[in-house]
Amino acid sequence: MYAIVKIGGHQYKVEENQTVFVNRLSEEDTITFEDVLLVKDDKGEVKVGKPIVEGAKVEASIVDHLKADKVIIFKKKRRKGYRVKRGHRQPITQLKIEKIS
Repeated sequence: MYAIVKIGGHQYKVEENQTVFVNRLSEEDTITFEDVLLVKDDKGEVKVGKPIVEGAKVEASIVDHLKADKVIIFKKKRRKGYRVKRGHRQPITQLKIEKIS
């Protein structure tokens, strides 16, 4: 069984007992996502929402708050002596999908 869920403006394909990394969420223990766009159950039946599936929920628990890998931003203008090197680490949240209903 899997579902496609909208979390923080992004769409994720999730299954039960799966770990997902999403953009930083609030400091809660469990979260219920109601923006479920598609659900496929074990029998192979697919329910597609218009735009969301009525009555479908995905329950997840927050495992940890982390930072993603560093992204290096390097800017340069040739023959001008202009060089800038910066790094960025996006804050992320690790979720464990508990239940799809």
